[in-house]
Amino acid sequence: MAGPRPGAGAERNAEMARIANEGMAELVQNHPDRFAGFCAAVSLDDVDRAIKEVDYAFDSLNAVGVQIYCHVNRGPMDDPRYDPFWETLAGSGKMIQVHPNRNSSWPDYPTEERSKFEIWWALGWEYDLSAFMARMVFSGAFERWPDLKFLIRHGGAMIPHFAGRVGAGWDQLGSRTPESQKGDVEGYPLTKRPFEYFKNFYADTACFGAGDALRTSIRFHGHDRVVFASDSPYDPEKGPGFIRATIQNIEELDLGDDQRQDIYHDNAVRLFGLTGV
Repeated sequence: MAGPRPGAGAERNAEMARIANEGMAELVQNHPDRFAGFCAAVSLDDVDRAIKEVDYAFDSLNAVGVQIYCHVNRGPMDDPRYDPFWETLAGSGKMIQVHPNRNSSWPDYPTEERSKFEIWWALGWEYDLSAFMARMVFSGAFERWPDLKFLIRHGGAMIPHFAGRVGAGWDQLGSRTPESQKGDVEGYPLTKRPFEYFKNFYADTACFGAGDALRTSIRFHGHDRVVFASDSPYDPEKGPGFIRATIQNIEELDLGDDQRQDIYHDNAVRLFGLTGV
């Protein structure tokens, strides 16, 4: 029996992304009363194929954005091989949704083989998102492509809640690193404090009913950079629980009517380029 063709895995993954995107485009077309648009899937284990799929999804399928994950085959997304992808997305003006994809095979401790108690999900996913954000910042992504628009799930993950460490802590970058490891803190020459670049990210309201967390997220990112999301149907009620709790959280915040309107509707219309919605 012949062995697998070189690149066959990447080719198959690109094919599956194409099938998914055409299926989602069909759903949007057939049910405009239910779906305002869709974000395209891509397989970034082959960057050239991913760029072709992005072009096809935007130009032929009217995708409003793209969704990616925090890492590919456990590798960081600031690898230079992804630069053409970031450049393409920045030029498109489309939103990039970023979702975590850690699983139980990532142990909580080096002495163990797997993560226990679903820590990989409850805490690991938020670390994944936050690490992605940091690597994008220190890679100089926003310096090179200032038009990049990243939408970070779960309220911006850990970053808003650790703003002090992100701010004053990273103002001292390198002070904790021995001379023999200085290469680990040498990145793109930034022209602003690291803290300032984290303000470039957009966030959603999917905080699972945690009102204080949502308040912190909106204060950090600003009401004009937050879009409504609930993570429905992944709640104990299989849908309505997180929606109801998120709406309640937003209504309890000290926001004006216009600010709430931005979060509920207007920001998404603007960021995803929606019309007639």
